[in-house]
Amino acid sequence: MPDHAQYPPWLDTLLSEKFFSPCLLHESSKKNEKNIFCLDCCTSICPHCLHYHRSHRLLQVRRYVYHDVIRLDDLEKLIDCGFVQSYTTNSAKVVFLNQRPQSRPFKGSGSVCHTCDRSLQDPYHFCSLSCKVSYLLRYEGCVSRYLYECEYLPLSDFVKEMEDGQMTPISVLDGGISLRTSSGSSANGAVECRTLACTATTETVTRRKRTAAISSRNRQIAAAIRATCQVVSRRKGVPHRSIGN
Repeated sequence: MPDHAQYPPWLDTLLSEKFFSPCLLHESSKKNEKNIFCLDCCTSICPHCLHYHRSHRLLQVRRYVYHDVIRLDDLEKLIDCGFVQSYTTNSAKVVFLNQRPQSRPFKGSGSVCHTCDRSLQDPYHFCSLSCKVSYLLRYEGCVSRYLYECEYLPLSDFVKEMEDGQMTPISVLDGGISLRTSSGSSANGAVECRTLACTATTETVTRRKRTAAISSRNRQIAAAIRATCQVVSRRKGVPHRSIGN
């Protein structure tokens, strides 16, 4: 694995992170899928976590044909995406983060991905960002000259319905430009966020799961009682014929 000077930690984590899984910090909340990536903390977060990352560089991860994508305009502020094939969805160009599995190798004529041999349109050479990064590491040994300095990266056009109303980038990302050290990490925000994440101990998560399980069992019991009462009530309502002499 290349050192961080050649392969920044945020890029390594972005390409290996599993997005759209439930956030353990907000597992009891609605719309708690982790679809946002914080570059300063190198972690994925859900919309409920935005308050603690308000001054950090953030990327919204989206889904396209069941795979993770990022808007090309956002990603190009961080890394050169030249020759990576883009696709249009919701009037915006996106690129895949990782290569997609294919049932059989491409045997026709035309352009193919230099890393995974997937069929491409001209003049593209890579089907995803990870394929380009893998190629650069293999043949050039680093990706540092393809990276851009980006001190401020707010979420673009991100609107989520929350339990108490709407949350927009303007309302949650009003902390301004984050202050960073020469290594690229946040001077004060990253430590605070990691400390906050550590407070979600196994005990807390277990207690929440136990409470949710108990509530589920209670609902099942209540439903069974109501069904039994309805059956008994119907039986009581059946008229009985009197037996004649």
